[in-house]
Amino acid sequence: MDKKTIRLLMPQWQGGNNPNYSFGAELLAWLAPENGQPLIEVPVQAYAGTPLENENGVYGRTQLLEQLKAARDLISAHQPDRIVMFGGDCLVEQAPFAYLNERYSGELGLLWIDAHSDLMRIPGYDYGHTLPLGNLLGEGEKEFASFVATPFKTDNVFIAGLAKPAMQEAEIISKTLQEKGIAIPDDTELLKRLGIRTAGAEELAETLDSVKSWIKESGIKYLAIHLDLDVLDPAAFRSLLFANPESPYLYSPKGTMQVPRLLEIMHLASEEAEIVGLGITEHMPWDAIALKSMLNSFPLLANPI
Repeated sequence: MDKKTIRLLMPQWQGGNNPNYSFGAELLAWLAPENGQPLIEVPVQAYAGTPLENENGVYGRTQLLEQLKAARDLISAHQPDRIVMFGGDCLVEQAPFAYLNERYSGELGLLWIDAHSDLMRIPGYDYGHTLPLGNLLGEGEKEFASFVATPFKTDNVFIAGLAKPAMQEAEIISKTLQEKGIAIPDDTELLKRLGIRTAGAEELAETLDSVKSWIKESGIKYLAIHLDLDVLDPAAFRSLLFANPESPYLYSPKGTMQVPRLLEIMHLASEEAEIVGLGITEHMPWDAIALKSMLNSFPLLANPI
C-alpha cells in the first residue's frame, strides 16, 4: 500500500519574533518541486504591528500554543504516514515530529541538522524557537512539552552541524548578550545528561561516519530530518537570519556548513533509513523581502484600480 504524504506550510513567525519568517516559509513552499503531494496550510496569526508580549517566559506563548494545536489537529485529521513541513521558525517542527514518533511506535529516528541544539530556554532571550528539540524529548518548556505524547528516545536523536564560534565571534556574541541581559547559552551539561550524540560542522566537513554509525547502531528504520537553514555558511547561502545586510545577527554563532556537504548528509540519511519526515525552517530571503517591499510602493501595483 502506498504511504500517504502531506506537505504542511506553517508560516509561523512568533517563535523567532520576526514577521519575515512568514514570507520565507511561503516562498520556500512555492520553490519546492511539485510531485502531487497536497499542500495544507496551518493557520497562523499574521503580524499586525503589535509587539509580542512575554507570557511567563515565552514571547507570544498564547499564539504559539494555539498554532501548535492547529497543526496537531490538521495532522491528526489527515493521518499521514509521511510529512513535509515548510516553516517558519524552528518550533513548527514539534507537531509533525511528535505525531510521526507516535505513528512509528516511539522508534522514530530524528536527525537534527542545525547550528544550535534547540534544547533549552535562554533566560532573557525568551523565544520559542530555542525549544523544539527539548520539547520533543520531554524537556524544553513544560507547557509545550505536554503536547508530546511520546517523547523521542535520546538514543534516536543526533544533532548535526553544531556551530563552534571562532574566538573573535565568541567575544562579540558574549558582549552582545551581556549588554542585552541575556544569559550565555550553554547546553553542554544537558547534552551530557541526555547522552545525545552530536557532530559539529567542522567534523562533518571531514567525515560523515558519525551519522552513518548512529543510524546503524541505533537500529533506526524510519527517520525524520529537521533542517534549520542557519546551519549553512551565510557567506555561501545568503537567505539566512545571519546574513541580514542591514543588521548582523550577533546573538549566537553562525553556521559554517557548505551546501554540497548538506546534500551529502541528506543522501546518506536516505540510503540508510526510510525518510518519513522532513522539515525546513528559518528561511530568510533578504533580497525577495526587499523587492516585495519595493513592489508595495510602485505605481499601478500598490494602489487599487
